Amino acid sequence: MAMALIIGHLVSFVQPGIWGITPYILEFPAYFGGRFTVPEDNPMSQEGVELGRKLFYEEKLSKGNKISCASCHQQQLAFTDGKAFSEGVDGSLTKRSSMSLANLLWVRNFFWDGRASALEDQAIFPLTDPHEMGQELDISVQKLEKDPGYGVHFEKAFGTPEISGDRIVRALSQFERALISSNSPYDHFLKGEYALTDLESLGLELFMTVPAPLKGIRGANCGHCHGTPKMYKELYHNNGLDSRIYDIGRMAFTGSEVDRGRFRVPTLRNIALTAPYMHDGRFASLQEVLDHYSDHVQLSPGLSPFISEVSNEENGKQLSLSSKEKSAIIAFLHTLTDSSFILNPKFSDPNITSQTP
Repeated sequence: MAMALIIGHLVSFVQPGIWGITPYILEFPAYFGGRFTVPEDNPMSQEGVELGRKLFYEEKLSKGNKISCASCHQQQLAFTDGKAFSEGVDGSLTKRSSMSLANLLWVRNFFWDGRASALEDQAIFPLTDPHEMGQELDISVQKLEKDPGYGVHFEKAFGTPEISGDRIVRALSQFERALISSNSPYDHFLKGEYALTDLESLGLELFMTVPAPLKGIRGANCGHCHGTPKMYKELYHNNGLDSRIYDIGRMAFTGSEVDRGRFRVPTLRNIALTAPYMHDGRFASLQEVLDHYSDHVQLSPGLSPFISEVSNEENGKQLSLSSKEKSAIIAFLHTLTDSSFILNPKFSDPNITSQTP
């Protein structure tokens, strides 16, 4: 059972090892909350996270040794790739945009449609999909077995040098759970260590406020889906991208008509680094995103009522933000950028040795 130690704003969770290895300490702000689960059969260890990091950057896990997990999840882009769709080993493009891997420890369902309920399940999809990394786990095992160094790493992480598909997936999951981003200017604001500028403060107020035009209250209602310190909620919404649904989204997984065109609410942490935006990468900038929610929401069956039923105008059909309000919200969104996260050497490619000039 994990042990928690609260020191001021910081919470440290220590996951006890079961193989005599070094427990991994998860550190994050208390306001992130402790509602997460680390599987009993995959406790986090320093050795397991380090092996997962090595595997995350390992091209041998792909057909033809062409790409790694990091090809589509680049640290400098908050573990996205800057593309609308990623290219797989066969040259084909993925169906949806690559998602950020920040703070997955608290996520309960993965992918845009939420079809995987654990990181261990999630990892198998890109590794084995013929249009992504395109390689069966058995082949990956055979490749790693030819590298004598990997046996040592697996023994440190799991107690024996055996390399297996299950251990590959578990190590990758440990590394991804360790990718915690919680050191942005907004975090320092929440701790009373940073004063927002007037424009950032206005953006935060609009972000969290539901508009009420009859009372003269203006807002953007972003907080309904992103109003937690982690900047997301475990929700799925049709956010009015199209009047005709081209990608049925979560419905492909649940089979329920009510989920047609619904997609998971992603975190907005480091959002300034993760363009292009939406599940299909259609928006190149945050300005385009704000323009959509303000003025271009498309009516369709299943459109989220949190979008269709809010406006800054009496009986309005759109949210209708002013140019200044859009700029203020964008300024606030930039306070969510965590420079230490994208520069943290613990998350970087272990095969690249940094050189001090």
